[in-house]
Amino acid sequence: MKIVKPDQSSEASKKQQVEAMFDSIAEKYDFLNRFLSMGIDKGWRKKAINELKASEPKYILDVATGTGDLALEAIRLNPDKIVGLDLSEQMLVKGREKITAANLGSKIEMVKGDSENLPFDNDSFDAVTVAFGVRNFENLDAGLKEINRVMKTSAKLVVLEFSKPKVFPYKQLYNFYFTYILPVWGNLLSKSSNAYTYLPESVKHFPEGEEFASHLRLCGFKNIIAKPLTLGTCTLYVAEK
Repeated sequence: MKIVKPDQSSEASKKQQVEAMFDSIAEKYDFLNRFLSMGIDKGWRKKAINELKASEPKYILDVATGTGDLALEAIRLNPDKIVGLDLSEQMLVKGREKITAANLGSKIEMVKGDSENLPFDNDSFDAVTVAFGVRNFENLDAGLKEINRVMKTSAKLVVLEFSKPKVFPYKQLYNFYFTYILPVWGNLLSKSSNAYTYLPESVKHFPEGEEFASHLRLCGFKNIIAKPLTLGTCTLYVAEK
């Protein structure tokens, strides 16, 4: 699998580049998410959290939490504790501001950390969520194995990740928007030279659907379901340890 970095010409690791990239766009990240997805991402997060309703998890880990949107959505499950983990300190700063504003500081903790070296004991969490983050792992299988390690037996993993639509004519319209419109507006508004050029490139090379399911199986997961959302713009994966 090709490792796609924000700046392919740089000697810095993907991990270092991703951290620096998200630090640089943190201030406008939430606005850009809503603007560039036309708000559809909110519905995707609701669907992801709904997958955990039946299991009533008490301890939830949200990997690549960013500014905490999925962690805040998970409050609907009434857990005892949610831990949001991310490489980018500036994204976490914005997330902590949102958590404080919602008076949820006692429920949600934001931690700086690496998905491939999680600072938690084995069998710690009843559920793990990742929204649009696995694509940014430097080593996909290493990150998935770490997630599996910190999950309790029979715990659920829920992953949201961009995918490539396959239905005509939506596929053609989406590809045009994703390749030519989104990078221009995203980079312009975020004042980043590469963040929204990296986005379509990383989606293009990400192993989606059954290919991603095979990575999950390799890393210790079972009962894997893949649900395409919005004509395949995004895929919701559910797996069990």
